[in-house]
This record gives sequence, C-alpha cells and structure tokens, in this order.
Amino acid sequence: MEQKTKTIAGGKLLIDREIKAYCEQYKMIEPFSDHLNSNGVISWGLSSMGYDIRVTEEFKVFTDVYNTLVDPKKFDPKSFVDINAKECVIPPNSFALARTVEYFRIPRNVVTVCVGKSTYARCGIIVNVTPFEPEWEGYAVLEISNTTPLPAKIYANEGIAQVLFFASEEACEVSYGDRKGKYQKQQSIVLPKI
Repeated sequence: MEQKTKTIAGGKLLIDREIKAYCEQYKMIEPFSDHLNSNGVISWGLSSMGYDIRVTEEFKVFTDVYNTLVDPKKFDPKSFVDINAKECVIPPNSFALARTVEYFRIPRNVVTVCVGKSTYARCGIIVNVTPFEPEWEGYAVLEISNTTPLPAKIYANEGIAQVLFFASEEACEVSYGDRKGKYQKQQSIVLPKI
C-alpha cells in the first residue's frame, strides 16, 4: 500500500516555522516546545533551524569489568551499569547510552542529522546518533562519549544535542517503516542487535 506524504517544504533544511508545522501536522516531536528553554539550563526546544533534544534520567554507562571485547553482533548487556539519576558521570575515555525525552515520528519525506551541542563539545563530550530515517518512530538512543582523561557530567532533562530536519520534495520509495527496521518504535535504551 503506497503512502503519500504532503510536503510542506521541499528539498531543504527545515527552519523553525516549518519544523513547527511538521509537528502540528505529523506529531513529529512529542513533547514539543515551540521555543528555546534556557533559563538556568543547557538550552532545549525549537531553535532557528533545528530542535535541541534532551535525555531522560535513565543512563547505561559502559564498563569493561566483564568484557575484553566489544562485539556489535554479540553485545553483552553486562557491559553497562544502569544509572537512574538527574546527573550522570561518565568515566574518562568511556561512554554512556541514554534515550531522548522526545518521541519522534519522522514523515516519509524527511531525514534528520543530529549533532552535539557546543556547551558539551567544549568539554570534550561528543554525542553520536544515526540519522532518523523516513517513517522511523520512537525515542532516540544517543551515545554520549567522554573523550577526556577526566570524569564528565551529563545533565538529564537539559539540552544534549540538536536535530536538523531535511525535507525532500518527494517521499522515498521505501521507508524505514516499510522495511520494519529493528529499532522501530523503541521505548527504552535498546542495545545493538542484528
């Protein structure tokens, strides 16, 4: 069954009012804040040409206590220590996984790129996440790396990264939803799987 998606803006990076329109039409981001929240926190919400996302108080911090090898095809869940807190300290040269506060429903003609916020980047903290593909839906899982030789603190419910949305004039032929991707509609921090 072919699905059609009406394009609000075509073939370009979406700006604030277009992101807002997509959120109203497709519930692309929930909860959605139509402004940048920055009162005493690392900013989050709608910015000029993107959306600054947050992570929840649920973290999985990498540990090498039980493993000598990281294998994406046979990933051992014991490689992580679960932490539930408003702040998470990532050990030197290590990383943590976290999930976004925001739930995403990406329209069929949209793809995203996510980049870390400058506040964290200036502290040697790198945020990595793959693109949100057309018709992917769920909470995003972020990898937050501490590249420094010192422990690094991450704050839940504050800005961690910015998502940029790119809209095509036409919808893709086969979407992530059509392929029934393995991370579709994830509700928690999902570990690597094949």
